[in-house]
Amino acid sequence: MLNRRQFIRRAAAGLGALGLAKGVVAGEVQAGAAKAAAGMRPLMYVGTQGSAAEGMLRFYKRCGVNNVCGDPDQWSPEGLRELKERCATNGIAVDMVPLGMPRSVGLLGDKSYREEQIERTCQQIRTAAHAGIHAIKYNMSVLDVLRTGATPGRGGSRYSTWVYEDAGKGRALTDVGQFPAELYWERITYFLERVIPVATEYKVKMACHPHDPGLPPEGYRGVQQVLGTVEGLKRFVDISPSPYHGLNFCVGTVASSLGNPSSEIFEVIRYFGWRGRIFNVHFRNIRGRRSDFREVYPDEGDIDMREVMKVLKEVGYAGMVMPDHVPTQEEDPNQLQGFAFAFGYIKVLIESVYAGS
Repeated sequence: MLNRRQFIRRAAAGLGALGLAKGVVAGEVQAGAAKAAAGMRPLMYVGTQGSAAEGMLRFYKRCGVNNVCGDPDQWSPEGLRELKERCATNGIAVDMVPLGMPRSVGLLGDKSYREEQIERTCQQIRTAAHAGIHAIKYNMSVLDVLRTGATPGRGGSRYSTWVYEDAGKGRALTDVGQFPAELYWERITYFLERVIPVATEYKVKMACHPHDPGLPPEGYRGVQQVLGTVEGLKRFVDISPSPYHGLNFCVGTVASSLGNPSSEIFEVIRYFGWRGRIFNVHFRNIRGRRSDFREVYPDEGDIDMREVMKVLKEVGYAGMVMPDHVPTQEEDPNQLQGFAFAFGYIKVLIESVYAGS
């Protein structure tokens, strides 16, 4: 086994072979390698997101989940304090909260409305920091999550499906009208230039989810979503060098933007992981590829999820690994069985990749 110094030296040298060293500050490489070398103990742990109602908190605890991205009943100092207290009573820590703003935060409306959203976002960052919560997840998406239906799965379950050819490419524009890539980048940059300095000042990590699903360059219904490709995500993280600007890295979403996800996903994780830009992980598997995929159980998709976990460990990722979308079934409309399976699967994979470290 390599000692810590050997590991850091070899990891830094290996980045060049991976094509990752270009543009990476040496200190970032050293920091990432040091974190990975420190992985003689688990740095990752199972987490979840969504409802923080008492019954759901007890369900999470029964599944061995001790950390959450909790949704407060109201976005205020009192609301966040009550959320933390309720979770703590059930033995659960609040690691992250969702931004209490629309998915299209900072993108739509006239300038005064967007400025109002930006100021509210900055205030929520300050409020979270004062509550002792130092990570926020958010979206910058004009379109909602797009799917074309469901595919039959094992045991009578249903797999959420996206097939671009079946989506009606000729459909009318959304009520937003034409939203080209140039405008998208302009709005994203304007938002980040005002929000990330506040996040940096208050030491709150801002974790943006990629666009789901990735769309062809011509877009869909007049909208050219720009965070649905790896190149788009690279451009996004490069807008600000702040260590508080990064990704809610959804394995399933990123995989479904690739032509050959089973072989390509690992280098994508390395690219963002070595740069310290992965702040949260959605652990989801798919069958298929860009423009044609199904969301399946984590053990039956095209991606080797144990290898995903190994690469996350390699880059020194420290934080929650959580289910995202899980298959549905008539007997379990709230998807609790699917989430329970995913929690257990994640826990076992984390234990397995750290075994013997």
